[in-house]
Amino acid sequence: MIDKLWIGHELPASVLPLERTRLQFFAKAIGETDPIYRDSEAAKAAGYADIPAPPTFLFAAELDSGTTFTLLEQLKIPLAKLLHGEQSFTYHRAACAGDTVTVRSRISDIYDKKGGALEFVVKTARATNQRDELVAELRSVLVCRHY
Repeated sequence: MIDKLWIGHELPASVLPLERTRLQFFAKAIGETDPIYRDSEAAKAAGYADIPAPPTFLFAAELDSGTTFTLLEQLKIPLAKLLHGEQSFTYHRAACAGDTVTVRSRISDIYDKKGGALEFVVKTARATNQRDELVAELRSVLVCRHY
């Protein structure tokens, strides 16, 4: 069982510089065809400072930093038992190429279902830019299956 004492635990901050080519590659990988995600001029014409981060891109910050994998080790959740349960974003402003985003996460809940056969870890996060402006709030649910 995952120890509920982890509730409230804050993960180390993850810092992610937003590079134009990486944003373009991510947009292509998810099948995004809107030119604002490929062309700086189209993005600027649409009111962005540069190419904006595509939806769900901010999730990459903790993956890049290794914070998520460290958390799984600390919680003793083997990758073979891990399921992606849920993910949501609330956006407050655009993050664009040239920005640096910092994601600060904490474990907000741990609970189980089916008599402990499934354990859930709820992680909430705030992403801010280099001006300390709130870019997005992220929520994810990790599921550990014991069957």
